[in-house]
Amino acid sequence: MLDPTKRFSNRVENYQKYRPRYPTEIIALLEKDCALTPDSVIADVGSGTGFLSELFLRNGNQVLGVEPNAEMRAAGERLLANYPNFVSIDATAEATTLPNLSVDFVTAGQAFHWFDREKAHREFHRILKTDGWVVIVWNTFPTGRSALVKAYDDVLVRFGTDYREVAREIENSGIEKFFPPGQYKRARFDFQQTFDWEGFKGRLLSASYAPNADSANYEPMLGDLRRVFESHQKDGSVVFDYDTVVYYGRIEK
Repeated sequence: MLDPTKRFSNRVENYQKYRPRYPTEIIALLEKDCALTPDSVIADVGSGTGFLSELFLRNGNQVLGVEPNAEMRAAGERLLANYPNFVSIDATAEATTLPNLSVDFVTAGQAFHWFDREKAHREFHRILKTDGWVVIVWNTFPTGRSALVKAYDDVLVRFGTDYREVAREIENSGIEKFFPPGQYKRARFDFQQTFDWEGFKGRLLSASYAPNADSANYEPMLGDLRRVFESHQKDGSVVFDYDTVVYYGRIEK
């Protein structure tokens, strides 16, 4: 697959406009189970366009956004320009450049599957304080309970450049092995976006496995997607369902 640090370079505008944010319930969960406070220092690794970072910045946290993709990092810097507690860092999950024992939480939103897990584990171990937490978040779309999402997924299966490979990478990302046995928890939240046609199209085009405009599959893909939209829309919009899944725990120190 294409180098994960470059996959989204030509997707930034659609990504920032049309990808989902994250439910605010994540903050309450971490306050309850992980003693998150506004004083906690967050290393948001693979911070991208800044969506997960913003959730913590609104909570008053200092957030160190670690992002290797120049275009995504610049978009995050624009989004978060008004938050003085945000620091943008050009680095990777495997070599964050952060000091030893310097952060209370390492977070990863929609990014963990791109990491070299063994190297990232060593790096998170190095930068986390002794009682620090790792929090891994994904917005996944539930094909089993939403006809719209199932039809959307079918379009990706037909036309996505390496959709199946990315899906397998996520499925086999090894979260269970990242934490000590039995030392992590999993939480799930319902989340939704409402799209008009342009938003629905932009949501698909934000994906790294969507064919580019010069691909022979581009127009047929959009034609199928338009049919999906028209068959599910009500008053010109569709509701796209997500399962937001949060894995959180401590790694061995």
